[in-house]
Amino acid sequence: MTWLSVTSVLLCILLTNQFARVLGDVAKDKLPKDAVFQIIGLTALQYMTILVPIALFLAIMLALGRLYSDSEMPAMMACRVGPAGIYRPLMWLILPLATCVAWLAMDVAPNSLTAIERIGVEAQRQADLASIEPGKFTKAGADDAVVYAERVVGAGIVEKVFLQSRMDNGTVEVVVAERGEQRESDNTNTRFFVLQDGRRYSGIPGTPRFSVMEFREHGIPYRLPSVTEPELEPRAMSTRDLFFQADRAAVAELHWRVGVPLSTLILAILAVPLSRSQPRQGRYGRIFIGLLVFIIYFNLLSAGKAWLEQGVVPAAVGIWWVHALMLSLALGMLALQNGFHRRIFGRLRGTAA
Repeated sequence: MTWLSVTSVLLCILLTNQFARVLGDVAKDKLPKDAVFQIIGLTALQYMTILVPIALFLAIMLALGRLYSDSEMPAMMACRVGPAGIYRPLMWLILPLATCVAWLAMDVAPNSLTAIERIGVEAQRQADLASIEPGKFTKAGADDAVVYAERVVGAGIVEKVFLQSRMDNGTVEVVVAERGEQRESDNTNTRFFVLQDGRRYSGIPGTPRFSVMEFREHGIPYRLPSVTEPELEPRAMSTRDLFFQADRAAVAELHWRVGVPLSTLILAILAVPLSRSQPRQGRYGRIFIGLLVFIIYFNLLSAGKAWLEQGVVPAAVGIWWVHALMLSLALGMLALQNGFHRRIFGRLRGTAA
């Protein structure tokens, strides 16, 4: 119950910020209105790869912290309940969540990122000139024509228009018009920007050969952005494809994905010794230390990933040293709190005697 509560609160905080950003893009016609909740859902799936480990970590600390504050944990220890007796019931939650996180990190999250990119490309095809903001220069179409409009009076209808485009042969066309609107064509990959009452200047910069034409109505075709799959970044690649990539960024991304479920297990192990407190200290007394440890852990992971991408750290080392460091910290704290070091030293002394 604690894990569900912590996860829900953190997810609501992150999605609130994302929801405001998506609404801003919809208001600018950069995204279709009917894709808002789809994008929010896909973003939530990406957030879960980070939220599940931190929520599980905090949930274990809160639950065990309550047992310590109520003096129930000292009573259990007096009855010879050791670390194994604490971890055994926790594993019923830890192992399924670690498996779920592995699935999210290796399959769901990259697919979600790819789906969001497709939605953005399709939105550009649907909105395009409708996304022009008055008083700002905007690139439109696959040819990167520059469009400026003093006023926007409707969806795809603008006034006091300036348009500049460059042809493949180096010719530059500049068009100024009183009014312009977007119209569909028979070709689904092409639209027309129909301008009214204006002039067109066409020529090659640096030469005197320019032509000037006045028009009552002038239609300019422009190509829509292609919906073909773009070259995927490592973050959007499938885990299977990452195995066959020799690029440092792809190797670093693969190490990161494999490390997410591993970090979930390590954080769960680390939460038990970190939650230990005095009976009167309160259940929230160790939360600040736990958050600090989590921040250090994930900052080290981010730094290790960046060093792996830059070639500072060899691929054989990767970011495993960070996991090994935090696991050693967890095991060391368990040993100190449960007196394992005294037992080992005692046995060594007995053997020496």
